[in-house]
Amino acid sequence: MLPAYSIVIPAYNEEAHLPATLASAHAAMRLVPEAGEVVVVDNNSTDRTAAVAAELGARVIFEPVNQISRARNAGARAASGQWLVFLDADTRLPPGLLVRALENLRSGKIAGGGALMVMDEPMPARFRRMVNLWTFVSRHLQLASGSFLYCTREGFEAVGGFSLKYYASEDVVFSQAFKKWARRRGDVFCIIENPPVQTSARKIHWYSTAELAGFLLIMVLCPWTMRSKRFCAYWYRRPGKVSS
Repeated sequence: MLPAYSIVIPAYNEEAHLPATLASAHAAMRLVPEAGEVVVVDNNSTDRTAAVAAELGARVIFEPVNQISRARNAGARAASGQWLVFLDADTRLPPGLLVRALENLRSGKIAGGGALMVMDEPMPARFRRMVNLWTFVSRHLQLASGSFLYCTREGFEAVGGFSLKYYASEDVVFSQAFKKWARRRGDVFCIIENPPVQTSARKIHWYSTAELAGFLLIMVLCPWTMRSKRFCAYWYRRPGKVSS
């Protein structure tokens, strides 16, 4: 029997974070009645990402071009479920969140959505303000973060998946397109507020305050730069490494 839903996890050099992410996904899956699957997309990693994912029970596929949109789309193509749940590789999935997301999709009235986001460790005030700003935007504009996004396959295919024109902010672009598609059908795009998804705050240790502020300003003031990988190092660079 084919799974009703698929959890798609794009992963680039994530051997350290995948065990906790996959453990949280499997724990959440035990609380829902439908059968599901986990698909990890090895996005041209140079570490043991693929091996770790396979050892921990995920189905692994390979996407050679290092781009988040491509990895998510490749995972969706390989997935068997009619409901798609996208989860970042450094993110832990609370059991109640998967339950809520699938309840929404099962209702036939909510075609997709996302979740509010919290960090996995305390942060200095300047970083909390950035997270709080995104929380405000996500809640009031109903925009999903790529750390957790759920939708029907029908809607995903109708909007063409994640745009390959973008190396970052593809989740926001997808949310906007999906909301329009859902609205035309009389459906809803719903951001789940409780429980929030828990994602890694590791980037505050990787980059200086000036670098983080620069990334944010570029994204807000020059959104066209999200189409250039050179301007999206925040999403692709690892300490001491440069993605290919």
